[in-house]
Amino acid sequence: MFTIDLMSGVPVYEQITRQAQVLLLSGKLSPGDLLPSVRGLAAELGVNTNTIQKAYAELDHMGITQSVPGRGIFVREDAMKQLVAYLNENRLPEFQNMLRGMIIAGASDDGILDFIRKQLNEIHEKDGI
Repeated sequence: MFTIDLMSGVPVYEQITRQAQVLLLSGKLSPGDLLPSVRGLAAELGVNTNTIQKAYAELDHMGITQSVPGRGIFVREDAMKQLVAYLNENRLPEFQNMLRGMIIAGASDDGILDFIRKQLNEIHEKDGI
C-alpha cells in the first residue's frame, strides 16, 4: 500500500500522508478501510514506529482517519470531504501564490496552463491515476 524513497528530500511521514491522500482521491482507499498497524507498517517500510505514528497523527488532523481503540485506524466515512476541505484551506493558498509568482515572473496564461498539464501528466504516469 505504501512505499517510501529514502533518497527523497521529503520526510518519510510526509511521503506516507501524501500517498494516503492519493490513495483516497484515486479510490484505492475507501471509507471504512483499516490502515496497516503502526508496528506492521514500520516493520514493512523499515522505519521507526514514531515516523508512522507521526504520519497517522497528520492523517487524523486532516480528518481522514479515526482511531478505534483496540481495533485500529480506519478511514473516516467523510474522509473525502474532509480531505478536500483541508486541501482547500491549507494548500490552495500555496498554489495561488505559486501561480501569482509565475505571472509576476512574466509567464503567460497559456504557458502556465501548459506547465500545469505537464505536471498532471507526470502525476498520472507516476501514480497510475
